[in-house]
Amino acid sequence: MVIVLIVIISFILLAYRNFIKRIIQEKDSQYQAEIEHQKELTSENIKGQEDERKRIAITVHDDIGNRLNILSLWLNNLDADNKESSKKIITSQITELIDSTRNISHSLYPVNLEKLGLVLYLQELVTNLSYRINLSLHIDSRYKRKDIFTEVQIYRVIQEFTSNVIKHSTADEVSVYIRKSSRYTTMILTDNGQGFDYKMANKGMGLKNIESRISSVKGFYKWKNKIGKGSRIIINIPISCWTKI
Repeated sequence: MVIVLIVIISFILLAYRNFIKRIIQEKDSQYQAEIEHQKELTSENIKGQEDERKRIAITVHDDIGNRLNILSLWLNNLDADNKESSKKIITSQITELIDSTRNISHSLYPVNLEKLGLVLYLQELVTNLSYRINLSLHIDSRYKRKDIFTEVQIYRVIQEFTSNVIKHSTADEVSVYIRKSSRYTTMILTDNGQGFDYKMANKGMGLKNIESRISSVKGFYKWKNKIGKGSRIIINIPISCWTKI
């Protein structure tokens, strides 16, 4: 009887040991997977930063650099007999330089968002893009300004979505809906382009930027696309994650 009891206890201890070992292995695998995931995110972020720096460098070189060269040539070859015409051309070049510098500044950080607030800043975006696409805003009248970090992320998501539409879609309209409920601020972004299959799409930096910014404010999202009927993303950001200004 004692021998049987010893055998049973030994079996239980062995089973328990194997169970603990399996749990430790699973935890270790999860830990390693998390480390690899973090490395992948870090790599993507670094690549994204480098791509953004490259884009800005090209813009500065090709746009502002060329405009400065043109302005320098005009200044060195002023037509003394036609000062009025020369003045208009130089003024035009300076105005375009200011606009280019402002656009680069906005691409780096929406400087005036904190001062103007999200709604006014989005209205400015509508004006700036009016020559490229019809961007319409439908914002809940109950919307109240929140913390600057969250508003910057919302602005960037809308900006990135619109930029992707302009680059990759045949759409000529983008609609932005911002609604408020007791638990969430909901955003619905739609376009009237050809749409895309999210599962089949090669997730480039545009989609990754949108999704990572949503995650940074603890939001969640769902793409609803139909080929030939445009694309749509529904975003919910918990009110509890927002800090009132």
